[in-house]
Amino acid sequence: MTTTTSFSVTEVDFASLNDDFERRPASAIVRWAVDTFGEKICLTASMQDAVLIDIATKVAPDIEVVFIDTGYHFPETLQTVKVVRERYDLNLRVMQVPPSDPPLWESDPENCCAAAKIAQLDTALQGKLAWMSGLRRVEAETRADTPIVTRDARGLIKVNPLAIWTDLDIAGYISAHDVPVNPLLEQGYPSIGCMPCTAPVADGEHPRSGRWAGLDKTECGIH
Repeated sequence: MTTTTSFSVTEVDFASLNDDFERRPASAIVRWAVDTFGEKICLTASMQDAVLIDIATKVAPDIEVVFIDTGYHFPETLQTVKVVRERYDLNLRVMQVPPSDPPLWESDPENCCAAAKIAQLDTALQGKLAWMSGLRRVEAETRADTPIVTRDARGLIKVNPLAIWTDLDIAGYISAHDVPVNPLLEQGYPSIGCMPCTAPVADGEHPRSGRWAGLDKTECGIH
């Protein structure tokens, strides 16, 4: 996979691109991103499911996929990493967070994500022009206005090919394409993060209500 066009992030017409991409399939958005940025783009994955990975690897089989191993993941999540890696023969880059004693989630839960996830993502994105994520508008009120293409705080282009997808869209794609999913999804965990900060959710509760329970926090800061 090579960069096929010369491109400056200052040249992006976000309004025009977003207006166009609202009506286009995720695969077309990924194709634009790959054709535009080539090796200067990567895809981040939480390993909740492999929908975006399935779509992206059909466009660019060798696209770099980044997974941040905080050291606090559920065993099921790490098993999902293994399954997905083997299924797609992934060009997978695992960013390993150095262990700490006491654990960050215990000593500084408010800043654990910044020290672990964001720092490792910053490292993974060095030398990149753009990155993709599976962020979707229906996941939370804080994500309701998520654009398909935007610029992040680093000045890089952020592409969210699944932004307009509903939960039904995700479920349908998983079923139609036999996409690997984290087994915790069937065990009452509709939104999966690190083990110490993720609890199961009761029927009728918001899917992300099990994240950071007891803390005044709704996002890890990556997005």
